[in-house]
Amino acid sequence: MKLNATLSTEQRIRATVTSSPASDSPSTTLADAARCPCLSGETYGACCGPLHRGLAIAPTAERLMRSRYSAFAVGDAVYLLATWDPALRPDSLNLDEGVRWYRLDIIATERGGMLDTTGIVEFRAHYRDDGGAHTLHERSTFSKQRGRWLYVMAL
Repeated sequence: MKLNATLSTEQRIRATVTSSPASDSPSTTLADAARCPCLSGETYGACCGPLHRGLAIAPTAERLMRSRYSAFAVGDAVYLLATWDPALRPDSLNLDEGVRWYRLDIIATERGGMLDTTGIVEFRAHYRDDGGAHTLHERSTFSKQRGRWLYVMAL
């Protein structure tokens, strides 16, 4: 397995790289009527759910960031891998089931709009595990490849 030597905080803290295949479906099911984990104010069925099911693609880098956060919250490793630059992503992910993601704050975005091909999203993702409450603060880079936004890496 080939990995980029610089792993993002997202990769180091929340995902364990393994050589086994990823799950075919999210480990947690979220009803479409539930509040979306990305805290957009929309329901999951009107927000990140269609992206996770492959029925829509993120129009902006921030939208992809929000959908990836929600994928962590619902345990959807398949979506996380599918939206990661293929040149830099691991072969598979095992998400930590003991982590509960509860808030996403978008701090800033640079580029990453519908007409851009690159973008940066700075965010804080808040979670709890057995060790208590924690915050992941990251500036993530994104690129649009063949009309789809992909996560590249943390800066």
